[in-house]
Amino acid sequence: MIKQLLLICTLFYFILSCNNWEDKQSLVTYVGGEIVNPKGDYVYFLKDDQLLDSVPLDNNNKFLFETKNIEAGLYTFSHVEFQVFYLNPGDSLMLRVNTLDFDESLSFTGMGSKSNNLLMDLFLLNEEEIELMPSYYKLPPTHFEKKLDSLKNIRLTIYSEFLQKNKPENTFKYIAEASIDYDYFSKKEIYIMANERRKDSESYHTIPIDFYNYRDNINFGSDVLRSYFPYYRFLFRYFDNLAMEDTDEKNDYQRSSYSHNYRKIELINQKVTHDSLKNNMVMNITGRYLLNCYKKENQENILNLFLKINTNKNQIKQIKELADASMQLTPGSKISNVPLISSRNKIKKLHSIIHNPTVLYFWSSKSMNHNKNIHSRVADLKSKYPEYDFIGINTDSNYNNWMAIINKSGYATNLEFQFENVSKSEKKLVIHTINKAIIVDKSGTIINGSANLFNANIEENLLGYLNQ
Repeated sequence: MIKQLLLICTLFYFILSCNNWEDKQSLVTYVGGEIVNPKGDYVYFLKDDQLLDSVPLDNNNKFLFETKNIEAGLYTFSHVEFQVFYLNPGDSLMLRVNTLDFDESLSFTGMGSKSNNLLMDLFLLNEEEIELMPSYYKLPPTHFEKKLDSLKNIRLTIYSEFLQKNKPENTFKYIAEASIDYDYFSKKEIYIMANERRKDSESYHTIPIDFYNYRDNINFGSDVLRSYFPYYRFLFRYFDNLAMEDTDEKNDYQRSSYSHNYRKIELINQKVTHDSLKNNMVMNITGRYLLNCYKKENQENILNLFLKINTNKNQIKQIKELADASMQLTPGSKISNVPLISSRNKIKKLHSIIHNPTVLYFWSSKSMNHNKNIHSRVADLKSKYPEYDFIGINTDSNYNNWMAIINKSGYATNLEFQFENVSKSEKKLVIHTINKAIIVDKSGTIINGSANLFNANIEENLLGYLNQ
């Protein structure tokens, strides 16, 4: 009996030893959990830019993702909102989240949960400090640094206590320490920016040279961190400030300006050493600029700079399509003649329904508060500017549901339409936000391709055209 017991123990030890010899990447890794108040049928898992899998929710709103051959590092979980988490080969991680309060409700259990709960604690500390920081940004530099050092020490204490109880691998320690450092760096960049905006006031402070010493520790090419929000956010703030420092003209420091964005892209190209990180940053800046630019020449210049730098074929394709659509929405261009569905379920081309100066606005049943607010705003503007037609375009794909809302709400059916092909039309008209509106003259020529009916200057814009 003793010999058999010894044999079993020896075999068990041998099996464990063999497992330790195996490459850890061959282990099966699980991520499962529950979505409370789901807003879709799937959850998505990504590694940096790559989709790993789309996992369906079952009847109980639960899911299970199983994978092999993964590397230790950061991954992304997506269900309407995004959350980065840490995975190690062989983890069995469970998470639970309520979409009504995504960040605050997200919790982890199972193997790998301790590391992720630490990262969440660090993230939530930053959220808790949001209301506190504005008063700190008004302090003299040395006083600000003392406050900031105190906040950083809280994080370091939490991290130290974690290390005393756990033995994480080096990759995780690198990420956790980066989370603390880049949050600290980021707040310093915000201070620099806030102080610069007070340059002509008595509250402006001269910042000593050693305040900037942290910039010597920036990693401009981290593969591990390239999709990590604290790192990514810091880099954008840093390059904003660097572009600002490159100009002596105060009025040039507007983040939406052509000169600022052009210079920021140039600086990223000079300093960022990781190709994918550089591609993503340059695409982000180019895309945002194209969505808000009204000058075709500036759009072309930004596009050409992007094409010289970016090496990602898919991103190049997306930006070219966006640039083409954006340029067609510059003032003086003819609006795209996209097909619409009328309240009588007939196909109408956009040009055929424009007979007067017209404001096109957009709404969806996915946001009923916005639906009510935008129609209320339109009624107010229509009473003041009867010379305009205000045409509502629904961005949903369910005709019957759309008509039910129109009839129940008492909207004018002759001034309500629905996109016939939502995705194509949204791309052509660059509908990147539901607050967007487009103003055209009676011939369909664009006056303003990116208006907002809730902006304070919208009435000035409407009146300005009528007075021409």
